[in-house]
Amino acid sequence: MKKELIYRVFSRLPELYSDRLTLRRLEEMDAPDMYEYASRPDVTRYLTWKPHPDRAYTRDYLKYISNRYSAGMFYDWAIVYEPDCKMIGTCGFTCFHCTSDCAEVGYVINPDYWGRGIASEALEMILRFGFSELKLHRIEARFMQGNEPSRHVMEKAGMTFEGYLREAMLIKDNYVTVGVCSILASEWAERQTK
Repeated sequence: MKKELIYRVFSRLPELYSDRLTLRRLEEMDAPDMYEYASRPDVTRYLTWKPHPDRAYTRDYLKYISNRYSAGMFYDWAIVYEPDCKMIGTCGFTCFHCTSDCAEVGYVINPDYWGRGIASEALEMILRFGFSELKLHRIEARFMQGNEPSRHVMEKAGMTFEGYLREAMLIKDNYVTVGVCSILASEWAERQTK
């Protein structure tokens, strides 16, 4: 995969749709919805970032993201739950390893919407995009040890748990053990025939 493809695709992020979700660019208008979940310690407990301290921080972050989209250097979609017309989280790619046709994905969902299968649905949409549009060979996701619900989301979307990397990341001043799940293009294609 070439970096030029990533720039071309993500500088004009396409919208993705399912029956109940729209995945689209993050916009400044999403600040109230994003702050609603991004300010919560229970949301960020297993994430690399700390809770947003105030609404101004969230607005500034979304302005920054707008510039990253323009540069083709931000790979997340806003998740809009259509029955409520509400932005409830994000899902997308965190990084690409172009020489290996590999990418990593991540997601975060407002806790008010946990337990409805939304994270798995959004993740499946991103996997489909990665394999069909970007022609990736492998997509992986990571979760901090203890965050079994996130591992369940990955496995529900067809990913296979590969194991733990002991104290592999320094997050919020602590070394954390990280689990890895992945899916290959051939495995994804096989799931589509079932």
